Amino acid sequence: MLGLIVNPVAGLGGRVGLKGSDGAEIQRRARQLGAVPRAPERAASALERLRGVEGLQIVTYPGQMGEDPARSCGFDPTVIGDIQPGETTAADTQRAAREMERMEVDLLLFAGGDGTARDIYEAVGLRLPVLGIPAGVKIHSAVYATHPRSAGELAALYLQGRVDRLREAEVMDIDEEAIRQGTVTAKLYGYLRVPYRASLVQNLKMPSSGEEAAVASIAHDVVSKMAGGCLYILGPGTTTRAIAEELGVPKTLIGVDVVLDGQIIAADANEAQLLTLLKEDRDCAAKVVVTPIGGQGYLFGRGNQQISHRVIKQVGRDNLMVVSTPDKLHTLGTQPLLVDTGDRAVDESLGGYIEVVTGFNQRAVRKVAP
Repeated sequence: MLGLIVNPVAGLGGRVGLKGSDGAEIQRRARQLGAVPRAPERAASALERLRGVEGLQIVTYPGQMGEDPARSCGFDPTVIGDIQPGETTAADTQRAAREMERMEVDLLLFAGGDGTARDIYEAVGLRLPVLGIPAGVKIHSAVYATHPRSAGELAALYLQGRVDRLREAEVMDIDEEAIRQGTVTAKLYGYLRVPYRASLVQNLKMPSSGEEAAVASIAHDVVSKMAGGCLYILGPGTTTRAIAEELGVPKTLIGVDVVLDGQIIAADANEAQLLTLLKEDRDCAAKVVVTPIGGQGYLFGRGNQQISHRVIKQVGRDNLMVVSTPDKLHTLGTQPLLVDTGDRAVDESLGGYIEVVTGFNQRAVRKVAP
């Protein structure tokens, strides 16, 4: 029996640049900015991979908390509990998890972000095998699959007895309000027991430190080669912040900024603002500059959802610039760089090999896996 819990508001604030979705006020602002829920769709993407599991029974909560995506994939789930549509809370997630534990589900599959992982941890701790479908803005925790489809694949393998290894994986979260002020502090809240296969589960996000000289060298290289009249979309991170510092302009650490001719023309931009800039009648190209997430290797889909699949389509793969210190690449070992834009066609278009700026006139080539 599979338990399914979807946090309908997970990831709501990502593309509109709100750094997260925690709290009713942030959710209200996100909707005002045109945000739409992504978690039910990503849950459905995972469930598609479970259709081949013979005799699968799914128990879930009503509506967008699981019932809707399950039915959209052709399942006839057992629906338990009650919710207030459009007003689900962390308490709903915790209550659902406890009820599913009492029902002795074989695996609890949940869609959300770090806040949702915390809710699941507080409800069931290490007593129940769980697996996360990545659907949030900030996903530092190691309890999530690399993509929604990977979550479905791993869940199927586990339920069929083809994966039996469980590892205790970290549940991490950061203070969203502090992020909006430019400060990033992650805290370990506990561990969850997660089915494990290396290629299907993401690693814990690792902070970058002690690489100031390498970062400065990368910034000098990028700035020295910037073309006049070209839009540069700078993603989040300390490496891209160093590029802004080299230019002498401010940088939103956990945000996306746009530079033109050495000046910031859009600070902390959301998806809509980026698309507007790209559509304006400009006689110039545009480039996106991103750095992989330490320990995980994600280029897109973790903390930079403003640079959406629509933005990437407008810019084009040839105008993507990846920057990373050698140490950050080294910690990834042979793992490829990852993308999870929410659009399978765009993810696949980003696959293959890409050049990475690792220092002044220094380059590496790494594989990108969709």
